[in-house]
Amino acid sequence: MVIRFRAAQSTVAIRRGGLPAIVALAAMAALTAPNAGAAAKQARPTSPPAETVAPREAGEPIMAIVSINTQHVTFYDADGWIWRAPVSTGVKDRETPAGIFAVIEKDKDHHSSMYDDAWMPNMQRITWNGVALHGGPLPGYAASHGCVRMPYGFAEKLFDKTWIGMRVIISPNDAEPVEFTHPALLVPKAEALAAAPARAEMLGREAEEAARAADEAKKAAAKAPREIGLLTSSLRKLEGLKARADAELAAADKALAAAKTDEARARAEERKQRAAAKAVDLATQLDAARADAKPKLDAAAAAKDAARVAQARKVDTAKAAGEAKLALEPVSIYISRATQKLYIRRNTHKPAPDGGGEVFASLEVPVTIRDPHKPLGTHVFTAMARNESGLRWTAVTIDNADDAKSALDRVTFPQDVIDRIAPTAMPRSSIIVSDEPLSAETNYRTEFVAVLSNQPQGGFITRKPTVDVEVADGTFWGDNGLFGSFYPRDWDSQTGNTRRRGRQYFRPVQPDYYQQFQPGG
Repeated sequence: MVIRFRAAQSTVAIRRGGLPAIVALAAMAALTAPNAGAAAKQARPTSPPAETVAPREAGEPIMAIVSINTQHVTFYDADGWIWRAPVSTGVKDRETPAGIFAVIEKDKDHHSSMYDDAWMPNMQRITWNGVALHGGPLPGYAASHGCVRMPYGFAEKLFDKTWIGMRVIISPNDAEPVEFTHPALLVPKAEALAAAPARAEMLGREAEEAARAADEAKKAAAKAPREIGLLTSSLRKLEGLKARADAELAAADKALAAAKTDEARARAEERKQRAAAKAVDLATQLDAARADAKPKLDAAAAAKDAARVAQARKVDTAKAAGEAKLALEPVSIYISRATQKLYIRRNTHKPAPDGGGEVFASLEVPVTIRDPHKPLGTHVFTAMARNESGLRWTAVTIDNADDAKSALDRVTFPQDVIDRIAPTAMPRSSIIVSDEPLSAETNYRTEFVAVLSNQPQGGFITRKPTVDVEVADGTFWGDNGLFGSFYPRDWDSQTGNTRRRGRQYFRPVQPDYYQQFQPGG
């Protein structure tokens, strides 16, 4: 009522006083709503960045960097940026989390199960709890529930160009890759790279042959128990009859010794002869049966041993073939100051058991970080392409405590791990150094997920957290060529992890979680 009254008075003043009255009205309006005007001016830029394409032929995208500050996304190939577009990230209390992510699933025509069946075309998921890049309306300011909205046409254009495992960096401010060199970066060996495809093919054939041989040996060994059972039953029956015949012969001997008359001795002698003949006959049958069964029993035991040996070879060759195949994939390394651990991941390109995403092989080992109580920052080092020295690297910093070089200087890499992965390191391989532990969204179906704990995470924390799942234990290189075997583990025990906001830290998800919660916003 008060505002309406003043507005009415001002209207009269305009009619009576002309320009001075208009100035007075403007001042009054500024006084009545100063905060709303300032907020609108800050939150809603009048000219959002336009879509742009690099003036050259685009190569395969290696990473995407989203800037929350300037509301735009840039995709990079080996030679620099290739596409830029405006975005709309999360609103206050539903902020898009800043951190390190990767594409873990793609859906051309996705609808949210969290936000009233909202259409999110060309969805590229980066966490299983529902954060994704997708096409959507762009009002020119942050407006989503935590996802990264891109222009509809832009999202459609790049959908088929990205790949599962492609790095997505969400930075609080503008960030871009810069050329970077350092002795700690992976240096492949030319001879190992050249030999890797042929080696993988050869070991793959050996694994297939070993698998066939193991299956045949298993079938052969499976027949043995029935044959052994029949033979054993027959032998036990003869042994029982022989034992009874021997007992009858012994009884006849006693009866003969106890006989007092000629007639009694004659009957006892006749009984003894019958028992002796029966015992001899059964002994002959038993010896023949044993002689006949021995090679069969030996063959059954040999078949069982052969099956055991064939199965062991199947496992060993599958592991070797799997590792050789993984050596053809880019490798990702994550070093956490919070946990004092080094994590390794490679995409197996095997579909997850529940049908959601692909399985990533994993390994974790302890790592030494000099001055462990001093912040490192968060830096992403990426192998962009091959060059004369091995690989050409870039660095992206999104949380600058220590500079990228100094942060990497402080890490002592486990030499046995580096010796295992460096010789065949490929373009798109990466090393991430961060103060943060891995997020709870890191699991067997994701690349690394890490969230900056010093930035708002409303759009991340307000989503239902994931639950436990069997994950790689990381204590050995693993079965079937994976880095680690799968078994339940308490990841809450990470040493050094004292910053626990919104249960964001590394605790894996159930495979069926994919069916329950979909990206939205």
